[in-house]
Order: sequence, then structure tokens, then C-alpha cells
Amino acid sequence: MILFDLVCPSGHGFEGWFKDGDAFDAQVAGGELSCPICGDRTINKALMAPAVRSGARNESTKAAALLQAMKAIRSEVERTCEHVGPRFAEEARKIHYGESERRGIYGEATENEARSLKDEGIEVARVPWIQTPDA
Repeated sequence: MILFDLVCPSGHGFEGWFKDGDAFDAQVAGGELSCPICGDRTINKALMAPAVRSGARNESTKAAALLQAMKAIRSEVERTCEHVGPRFAEEARKIHYGESERRGIYGEATENEARSLKDEGIEVARVPWIQTPDA
């Protein structure tokens, strides 16, 4: 497996794991990759520094930093957006079509609901939702 840093034309960076470089090329050619932020399917490899493995301690530090970052994302979403629970798809449509006030929301949506929203041109993103002790 190989990890590539990826980027879309809007400059959104993200990572992807692939069996090898040919697997990446095949997925790009088949239009199977898209930016998780804007949905653009024009994806390129970003410049990468080589990863130097320095043992389990380095991996543990990275894991702790990743966990902390995901907790920070959750905190920011909860602070700035309204939780609409399982009504997410319905409320996202109302906002998109001007039937409800424009604001940030978060909640639950099935894979099919998320795909339908994207097909309608409604911008949605999935984020890892880390459980916190107070949640």
C-alpha cells in the first residue's frame, strides 16, 4: 500500500491509500476519485516529503495528534453549526432551495441521502465523528 497526498484544482489537500501507483492512475482515469471538500474529480498527486519511519513512538505521536485534530473538528462543528439529527438531508435541501435560513448544519445522513444531495448540487461533507467523554 502507498499513501499519496492529493490535491484538487481548488487547492484542497487530502490523502489517499492505493495498492500502488498504477492503482492511483487507474482510479483517476476512471473518474473514481473526487475531492472530499468540493467534489471535483480532477485529482493530482501533491508534492510529498518522504516518510521516514522512526519507530512506534513516532506513530503513537502521529495518532495522538490526529485524534486531537479530529476532536478539534468536532468541537468547531458543534460550536458553529446547528445539529439537525436525522433530518439532515431534508434540512440541507430546504437551505439550498431557500426554504429555510442559510446556516451551517450537521447531523446524520445515509450514504444514499448524501449521494442524492451531491447529485442535486448540494454541498455536503462527511467528517469522522470522534466520541468525547461528555458526548
